[in-house]
Order: sequence, then C-alpha cells, then structure tokens
Amino acid sequence: MLNKLRLVILCPHFEPDMAPTGVVMTRIVHELANLGHEIHVVTSLPWYRKHQVEQGWSGALWRVEKTQWGSITRVQPFAGKTKLNLLRRAIGFILFSAIVGLRSLVAGGFPRRVDGVLAMSPPLTLGLTGRLTKLFRGGKLVFNIQDIFPDAAIETGAISNKIIIKAAKWLERVSYQNSDLVVLLSDDLANNVQRKLDQRIHNRVRVIPNFVDTQAITPMSRMTDYRTELGIDDSLIVMYAGNVGFSQSLEMMIAAAKELPYLFFVINGEGAARESLISSAVGLSNLKFGDYQDVSRLSEVLATGDIHVVALKRGLGSVSVPSKTYSVLAAGRPVCAAVDLDSEVPRILAASQAGVCVEPDDSAAFISALRTMAQDHKLLSEMGERGRSWVEGHASAGSVAQRYEALYTG
Repeated sequence: MLNKLRLVILCPHFEPDMAPTGVVMTRIVHELANLGHEIHVVTSLPWYRKHQVEQGWSGALWRVEKTQWGSITRVQPFAGKTKLNLLRRAIGFILFSAIVGLRSLVAGGFPRRVDGVLAMSPPLTLGLTGRLTKLFRGGKLVFNIQDIFPDAAIETGAISNKIIIKAAKWLERVSYQNSDLVVLLSDDLANNVQRKLDQRIHNRVRVIPNFVDTQAITPMSRMTDYRTELGIDDSLIVMYAGNVGFSQSLEMMIAAAKELPYLFFVINGEGAARESLISSAVGLSNLKFGDYQDVSRLSEVLATGDIHVVALKRGLGSVSVPSKTYSVLAAGRPVCAAVDLDSEVPRILAASQAGVCVEPDDSAAFISALRTMAQDHKLLSEMGERGRSWVEGHASAGSVAQRYEALYTG
C-alpha cells in the first residue's frame, strides 16, 4: 500500500453545493479518502443555486468542519446576483481566492507540511492561490482546469475589453507556469494549453477526464414523478439539464420547439440566459422551464428526458467538456449534441454509439437530427443502453481518483 498522503484541495464548490465542478471534486475527495489519504478541503459556502449563500450557511466569513478524513473549510464566495457584471465577478473571485489562500495555510494545522495541493479552475485565480499554499506548506501543485479561461469568455463575447483580455491571458499563463502539473479533461484542452506554454514545460500537462458516479446515477423509468410535476404526459421529451448560460446555444431549443410541435422540450436549470430564453419562448405550449432540483433527484430528472441536449457555441469545444455528457449516458439516455465536431463530446458519442452530433449553432441541422431520432423509439432505447455500458467501463470515479493519486506519488 502507498504511503498516506496529506493533501490540501482548493475548489470553488463542494457538497452540498452541487455545481458540476462541486460534484466532480466531492467524489474525487471521497475516493482519495477511501484510499487512506488525509484531505483538507478549502472551498466556498454553498451558493451556486441562487448566486447567494444559502439559508443556514450565512453569517460567517468562514466555517470549519472536521471529517473522518480531514477537514472542510468553507469561506464567503462574494457572489454577485448576476454573471453579467464581469467587474463585480472579478472582484468576487479575487476576494474569494485571497481568503481561500489564507485559510489554506492553516487547513489541517499550520505549519504542518503537506504532500500536495490540488487547485481547481474556474476561477483561474485559484492557480496562484495554490502556488501560495505550496510555498508555505510544500508539496506538489496540481492545477485542474475544468474550463479554459479566458478563451470561453472571449469566444462568447462575454469579454471584449482588450486590457481585460490581456490581463486574463497573463494570469492564465503565469498560473500554468507556476504549477508542477496542469490537468485537462481532454486532448483538445491539453493542446490548447500547450500552445500557450514554453515547449520545455509541455511535459507538465496531463489529461484526466471527468467521471460519472454510476452508482448514484442509474437508469429509471421515463414516467417519473418529475414528469408529472412538469405537467407533461407520455409525450417524448427533449431535455437540456444544466447551467442555462450564454455559451450553450439554447436558442436552438426554442427554434426546435416551434418546428416540432409534437415533441415536448424542457430547459431544466438556472443561469444568466434563462430570463431571455423565457421571453423568447412566450406562447410555446410545448416548451417548459424546470427549476434546479436537489442532487438526490438527479437520476429522476435525467430519466424524465427521452433525448438530452448537449450544446456549446462554435469554438468552445476546445476549451470545455460538458460533464453532463457522462451523467446523461449513465442515466441510460441518448444525446443530441451540437458541439464542434473535432472535439471530445463527438468522440465520446462515436465511441459509445449513444447519440448524434451536429455542427454547433446550426438550428436546421439540430432540428433535423431531433426529428430523425424521435422517429425511432427502439433506436433511442438502444443508444441509452450502449451509453450506460460505455460509462461503466470507461469513466468510473475510482479509476480517476487513482490517476490523481499517481500525480503525487509518481
């Protein structure tokens, strides 16, 4: 058995704050703990659902909890009410990262040395926070990149100020250079990062895909209680479940609802683009918006959709891999994706034979794909079964955690 590691984890979300990155890091931590390691997590107070600290958690700048495997320190996230105010978000990220850095110095007891630090981005600012922790506590710094910033923000037009872009790219480059290892979710993302680094340190880049909890997410009957709550009969449902942002091209869902009135469409989740989508969908009786549901209902929510949508605007396939893809396949449901065709999601669907992918931002191709898929219920069932089988063999949480462990022991 390997020697017991002492690790400090810096991340933006952790259970019960079930943002997608929170789900990922929570399971990695528990798997590492199951391997016998001591873990000290420094994260935010729960705030993801409503962009404000949840009831029962407010009133403190930070809280510390002891666990069987170490500790969890939760700090004030300084969350703004909207993602649209970029200056407010940037200030919030900086303040959050600064307090995370201070608390990381005493997590598990200062001045005890640690064997490693694992920092997660976004926010990108946690990269330098991880460097600070390493300087005081020792160990190897691994920087986990879930989405490449600022590329995604530039591609979607969320950032256009040249000064801000220059500053963000500088921060990105410095964060990578000050990490011992940089972990990306796919070869596309790894190639993107390597292009920004001196060739001499290309060997710092590693690829470890995200995973899915195949025990927590299991196939269920499509006739769920959640379907009843939405007021939908046994009609075929095309569902998008996740963050409702401006990078997901969800306008295509509205266009498809207009063209395919015999199908029901559900956009389930919350985010910056939700209100504008609701306004655009006025009068569409076959499109409904579902609210965020507790993580305990994830299998049920996913089972409610007969076809799940994974969409990213053109150019974002090389900077982001939507983790919902794995969850949908674990639920035994097929995927209709609108993502760059030379990126990771189409490769997953090709390998699993569990869905169809079309060019991003192409409503006509998206609608055509949905129309074809909806005509063959037997094919949908077979795709779902193949997807479930694929994730069981290729994306287990235990194997991913072992690869993270190896980063510190190799």
